[in-house]
Amino acid sequence: MKLNEKGVKPCGDKIVMPIFTEPEGATPLEPDEIEGLIHTHIETRDELNALENANIADCLVWLSSQSTLSLEEILSLNFAKTLHNEMLSKVWSWAGNFRTTEKNIGCDPRQISVNLYNLFEDIKCWVEFDHYESRELSARIHHQLVKIHPFPNGNGRHARMFTNCVREKGLGIEPIIWATGNIDRQSEERREYINSLKHADQNNYQPLVSYLVDRGN
Repeated sequence: MKLNEKGVKPCGDKIVMPIFTEPEGATPLEPDEIEGLIHTHIETRDELNALENANIADCLVWLSSQSTLSLEEILSLNFAKTLHNEMLSKVWSWAGNFRTTEKNIGCDPRQISVNLYNLFEDIKCWVEFDHYESRELSARIHHQLVKIHPFPNGNGRHARMFTNCVREKGLGIEPIIWATGNIDRQSEERREYINSLKHADQNNYQPLVSYLVDRGN
């Protein structure tokens, strides 16, 4: 998709494309990242959402076939990238690749690999020494992945799916219910979710744990 096609409007020295308008708390795409859209025919946000949701549904089928995944295998850079690739590779050419640009959230892109490695080592310790009950463990894994923000986009969805992989395949416990509606669209539930992540940024995980409890976890 070329940036001068219909629907692309200049805004100062940046590019704004209506179908890529993100809900509150989501990461805007850079122009070069927008160029990674595989399906150049789409014209609306709903069409983009439908394509991504179909790809994620295929990813869930793929995950269901991974019956022998161990916690050690899940807590690796390779699996983190593979999962993101399975989620979005039918929609975005950069799926499964760590971002190379600065974002409004996330670490320096040069630190992504080392920060993820350190997080995965921390998670192994949290699990081995039973540092946290399962909901707080999940809240911390999810938040820390979002905080690192490894990919150009899809980080929230990736973090939620990755956390449930840890629970289901690594620990043999039920997955987290993250929302009662579509958490990726603007809603009161999304605002509560984003607000709880902001509290976690200050090392206060109770609002995020309470959010999970309120969803029936």
